[in-house]
Amino acid sequence: MKPYRPAFALKNFPSLAPSTPPISVQNVETFIDARSIKTGFDPNTCRSNFMVENLLRKGNLSKARQVFDQMPNRNTVSTNMMISGYVKSGDLLKARHMFDTMLDRTAVTWTIIIGGYVQKSQFHEAFKLFAEMRRHDTQPDPVTFATLLSGCNGAEADNELVQVHGLVLKLGYHSSIIICNSLVDSYCKTDHLDFASRVFEDMPERDSVSFNALINGFAKDGLTEDAITIFLQMQKLGFKPSDFTFAGVLSAAIRLNDLAFGQQIHGFLVKTGFVGNVFVGNALLDFYSKYDCLVEAGKLFDEMPDLDGISYNVIITCYAWSGQHEEAISLFRELQFTGFNRRQFPFATMLSIAANVLDLRMGQQIHSLAIVTTADSELVVGNSLVDMYAKCGRFEEAEKIFRSLAKRSTVPWTAIISGYVQRGFHEEGLNLFNEMHKASVRADQATFASILKASANLASLSLGKQIYSFVIRSGYMSNVFSGSALLDMYAKCGSIEDSIQLFQYMSERNIVSWNALISAHAQNGDAKATLDSFEKMVQSGFQPDSVSFLSVLSACSHCGLVQEGLRYFRTMTRIHNLVPKKEHYASMVDMLCRSGRFNEAEKLMDEMPFDPDEIMWSSVLNSCRIHKNQELARKAADQLFSMEVLRDAAAYVSMSNIYAAAGQWDNVGKVKKAMRECGIRKVPAYSWVEIRHKLHVFSANDMLHPQMEEIRKKIEMLSKQMEKEGYKPDTSCALHDVDENIKIESLKYHSERLAIAFALISTPEGSPILVIKNLRACTDCHAAIKVISKIIRREITVRDSSRFHHFKDGICSCGDYW
Repeated sequence: MKPYRPAFALKNFPSLAPSTPPISVQNVETFIDARSIKTGFDPNTCRSNFMVENLLRKGNLSKARQVFDQMPNRNTVSTNMMISGYVKSGDLLKARHMFDTMLDRTAVTWTIIIGGYVQKSQFHEAFKLFAEMRRHDTQPDPVTFATLLSGCNGAEADNELVQVHGLVLKLGYHSSIIICNSLVDSYCKTDHLDFASRVFEDMPERDSVSFNALINGFAKDGLTEDAITIFLQMQKLGFKPSDFTFAGVLSAAIRLNDLAFGQQIHGFLVKTGFVGNVFVGNALLDFYSKYDCLVEAGKLFDEMPDLDGISYNVIITCYAWSGQHEEAISLFRELQFTGFNRRQFPFATMLSIAANVLDLRMGQQIHSLAIVTTADSELVVGNSLVDMYAKCGRFEEAEKIFRSLAKRSTVPWTAIISGYVQRGFHEEGLNLFNEMHKASVRADQATFASILKASANLASLSLGKQIYSFVIRSGYMSNVFSGSALLDMYAKCGSIEDSIQLFQYMSERNIVSWNALISAHAQNGDAKATLDSFEKMVQSGFQPDSVSFLSVLSACSHCGLVQEGLRYFRTMTRIHNLVPKKEHYASMVDMLCRSGRFNEAEKLMDEMPFDPDEIMWSSVLNSCRIHKNQELARKAADQLFSMEVLRDAAAYVSMSNIYAAAGQWDNVGKVKKAMRECGIRKVPAYSWVEIRHKLHVFSANDMLHPQMEEIRKKIEMLSKQMEKEGYKPDTSCALHDVDENIKIESLKYHSERLAIAFALISTPEGSPILVIKNLRACTDCHAAIKVISKIIRREITVRDSSRFHHFKDGICSCGDYW
């Protein structure tokens, strides 16, 4: 090994070397060794310390430890270096063991180990060590205070922060700029901006770091104007801004909702040369992305001289939020060929794309990459995985990941609950909500929106009211989204009066709440109220969106308002600059076909910018059944049967019913044979009613209910009364080639009639009845329920797969147009 030559170091700093007389290399060596001896340092120890320091600098911790263990005489510097080496490598256990075995500890020793716990986010342990340091009569220096204070990042450190501040004042460090800057920063991070401002104002001397700490503190807490005022004051006093300054100012500009101000800062960055700084560039990129300025963000990203993983994360997220998934995916592929930390890739964003477009294969690929990089252990990635698998209907995988999460906050609970609800598994979603409540996890507005949707789809008004009380107790009643979900729940439970009342009491309304009201009226078949609400929304200054128009077109379709529907469809593009989506065209096709205007419907399907889908051809087929248009029905059926995948057997059933109504039983047999060959089964019809907080489900000709004998007696009694009122069964609805009397008998026991009969024997006289059916009600049941409502003098509401029917005094709200 070459001997250590201290003179070489001195040559690089001639001002440190004596000018006269010149000293030879030998004399310098003697001079350095003499100083070592004079100050109590063994020269061999010094040389070994230099070797340990050099090895640690190169990252060779094990070799450094070997040299350290072989040293005959070690000093405090030796041990401090090794403790620091372990801390920097993340091995806090070995660092602490070495610290605990030390007999002679200096302020530097204590500061190093305190810093180790701060880096590991173990502030309370760091504070305990600081307290122990004081008990050992070791005086902390400014670096010790700054190190400890850097760990005060949350409300849990409030008490310790105040104690440290008191000690700073007691020891006379209140004028130390490094400590004061740390205090300002810590008070900002613990949301005590009043204390931070007071320390800042009392500082005898400030620097750029002082201003940066307060600017970022104000910006983080949403006090944008205060942050910008401090920035302007900083400029006026002549302090030079840094990259941290501009990051804080741009963060404030995002909350300020002032694009022009951010653009002024951009110009200032160009002028001062900071725009080339990757840290500042990322902050500017984030600013433009939050304002949905895709063009500006894309241009800035392309022009940035230096990029890092954060740059890619921000721009990918920007494109994802704006729905430009192809651009986001393309940039993610590009990111994989960079040398940036793969663990920091935007996995959560990419998983959200896969969830939104229901691309399971893409989600699984992202999952695999996250596993390889160990990023799947990150909570935000784990939450996104739960959301992706739940939305794609892979609940086994979603539950497995959900149960393995280290911490189950509101986010993953809501993700899996909403996944079940969106897929129609309402009871499973509600069961998970109960489990969430038992686990003492606080629900948020998104959770409530999902479970309110579940209770709405189950038409469980009592359950909805229980959730309503949850919403009030949780403090979310003032939240416009929770209020809108509650409004929707009341509407889907047939309680339109409660929906209207809730809307009137809402202190804040937005497009979502207006859409909920418009949809409520549309679902309940009140076209006049639907159109009136739409016009009032426009008069209130809200711009209708695609959801608004979908409800309006649906109301026009169900109520036969063809001319009004055509007019509103035209205003979408001509007045409101909205491009009609496939679902808007589907509503128009349904509206025209319901009114028998098949030529116009076919013309619209030919002219629209995409091919007719299953929903459109199913609407055509259903209307052909009503208007007995067999020719077009066969065309629609051919189109449906040629599709690779059908949602269900509805198309086959409709065509079978058309043939059955015409008495063409051979053709009925052929359709049913085709269904069997394709492995398609008809969805069984069932209805349910809620009695005393319990749902009772019935199917046609059901014999399983424990009170079935009483139910059938009630139906027989009603049948005699109905006959006196002039009701005659429509046997064309009994779609089986059997005797006429058997057809009449089978019609009596359709699922909705069983549910109504059970409600009649289980509820007080005069109380309203709500029945839900999973399929469309037949024309005979519709006629029968009208008569029943007149006989029993009760309001009966039936919600089928298409709409609400409110029966009262022998009249239905649909006006028999359905």
